[in-house]
Amino acid sequence: MNRRTILYMAVGAALFSAPALFASSDVDYKQGVFIVNEDWYGHQNSTVNYLLPDEPAGDNWYYRVIQKENPGVELGCTNQFGAIWNGRFYLIAKQDKDPGASITGGRITVADASDMKVLYQASQIDPSGAQCDGRGFVGVTADKGYVSSSNGVWVMDLNSFAILGQVKGSANPNAGGDSDKPNTDPTGSLYHGQSGSMVTAAGRVFVAHQQSGLLVIDPAVDEVIHTISMDVVQEGAGIGSVVKSRDGQLWLSVAKDTQGTGTPLSYLMRVDPATLEYEVVPLANDMLAPSNSWYAWTPDAFVASTVQNCLYWKGSSSRWWSGTKIYKFDCDTKEQSLFVDLDAEGADWSLYGCSLGVHPVTDDVYMSLYHGNQNQTYITRRYSASGEKLRDYSMIENYWFPSLFVFPQKNDGPAAIGSIGVDGSSVAGNLYSLDGVCVKKGVNYGDWPELAPGLYIWRSSSEAKKIIIR
Repeated sequence: MNRRTILYMAVGAALFSAPALFASSDVDYKQGVFIVNEDWYGHQNSTVNYLLPDEPAGDNWYYRVIQKENPGVELGCTNQFGAIWNGRFYLIAKQDKDPGASITGGRITVADASDMKVLYQASQIDPSGAQCDGRGFVGVTADKGYVSSSNGVWVMDLNSFAILGQVKGSANPNAGGDSDKPNTDPTGSLYHGQSGSMVTAAGRVFVAHQQSGLLVIDPAVDEVIHTISMDVVQEGAGIGSVVKSRDGQLWLSVAKDTQGTGTPLSYLMRVDPATLEYEVVPLANDMLAPSNSWYAWTPDAFVASTVQNCLYWKGSSSRWWSGTKIYKFDCDTKEQSLFVDLDAEGADWSLYGCSLGVHPVTDDVYMSLYHGNQNQTYITRRYSASGEKLRDYSMIENYWFPSLFVFPQKNDGPAAIGSIGVDGSSVAGNLYSLDGVCVKKGVNYGDWPELAPGLYIWRSSSEAKKIIIR
């Protein structure tokens, strides 16, 4: 469901300021920050804005870059997710067209990440044409990706862009019984048993499943091979999101139930992706837990740094679309602290939805801030890793309703494997045996002088390489 359906029927037409025009040659899409926007439901399709945060001339913003680079082409409706993988930008929308838009986009849009030219769009995810709304994407290999949805995880051929089928065991167990209900009806199966955020680790794919918990998928056979129920935290609990910390461990946020109410429980859960051993970590009494959203699904404001071994999240006791307190969690010491209190900074700003991101090189933290659902004033704010406010970036007026920050990376997929990170420095990773057992954690590539002869896989947050020790 798009949660502003009723609210915005009463809102007048937006007064747009015209963004600056530009040619493709004017923009370097490998240097800045993308922001994927839900945009104004009921009036227009979703959009992508591009920010050059250090542009000396002050021309920081390029708005609606999909439309600008592809005249007559737009995204679908309520596009919540974007990811760059192997040089391509994968954008996933809930539906293919907003009710107020004149152009049909796609539930799946693929663009060249270097120039934002659209390579492919698909109106449907399920090849049968059955109701199946988009959620997220993860690259699995150079040839294969997974698309999560309101009904399971789907296998995508990254050469032909065809959907090859559904991952066995990932389906929404409630789907099919109420196909006559519209996609805005929260009582329908579309909002129960969804698949959401996904990460890859230790040769597997891990998926947050609203009803089942954490799905463990073997990508060699495209099948769920194990499930970790959130009942281990508390009976009836559900999962919010899954993220991967710098050391390769998985961290789960915890929902109070599986009904999509948005109410969290004050715990995190750590999972070793190789052994599947887990640890339930209580949060301090004065800490708000990571907010979660299944009812009108969005990715959550629950993210990991690739520079420090830490997590950030927007805290909430119940409301998931806005918040003013951002927390930081040290994965090594389990120290929890208040990173930013927007209330204390004044000006009545709050963070919208899931719009929180950590730059993979500078480690700066970016947030999209607004004054409420009926106000078109937005800014993007940038903090240092120590919580120092560095800069605000004002925006033209629009109901942007931002979703994810997406950071271009030179090493963004399997075609760019090796031992050097995006800033030219060594990147720490984990070393695994071929049967998935982690034999060394947090080591730089080549740092294994006493390793026994054999075959191994070294993985960092963005790289993978086969190692032969003779």
